[in-house]
Amino acid sequence: MFMPAPVQNPSPPRTALQTQPLARPTVAAVTAPISDLNLAARQRMLSQRMVMQTLLAAGGDARQLSAARTTFQLFCDSHARLLGTMSHYDTHSATRLHAVYEGPQGVNATIQSFMELMRSALDHIARQSPHVQSVLEAIVDSTDAVLDALNAATNVFDAVTKARADLLFKELTGIVSDIHTIAREAKVVSFNAQVMAARAGQQGREFAVVANVLSGISTEIDGLSRKAIDLADRNRQQA
Repeated sequence: MFMPAPVQNPSPPRTALQTQPLARPTVAAVTAPISDLNLAARQRMLSQRMVMQTLLAAGGDARQLSAARTTFQLFCDSHARLLGTMSHYDTHSATRLHAVYEGPQGVNATIQSFMELMRSALDHIARQSPHVQSVLEAIVDSTDAVLDALNAATNVFDAVTKARADLLFKELTGIVSDIHTIAREAKVVSFNAQVMAARAGQQGREFAVVANVLSGISTEIDGLSRKAIDLADRNRQQA
């Protein structure tokens, strides 16, 4: 006897949200912009990471070769950004940065030479060239020089950053000082208005209310001015 197959409940249709994979946040969306000073300081770490990864890659580790290429590209991109950022500074700061990179004792030549050695080493390793060892020896020999160059650049960025912070602090202090002066003058006006209102008796009651409000606003402005100076001073010390 024929028995009909049991009817199974069909699965509910999947929505568009269920059928599409969840999007991963992009690096740009989760990475905060890095300052020029931190970028310059990071170059020192990247240079040493590259050397280590390259030495491991020379031993046949394909993952380290890929990692070394990634680090190398990041190092090159960061160096290009640091060179291009000089136009964003004031004339004095830009001159100091240009001198440390391109002056008679400029570090750019040393950094560029190191980058060429790294590029050559990675290419030789990828091709399994017999000249890998000699290039690696040249990279190791250049490590101290490139670290000195990167330290010199970082020191100038540090000095420029602190100088800009000091200048900003002085400008902010001047502005807050002007606000403080205005608030003090407003207090004097408020006090005189209160005296005049008291002399006027009943007719001066509404005027006294306005004078009291003005006095309160002046006091609040004075307190905010002091907080602004303290905040600017803390930021300057942390720069």
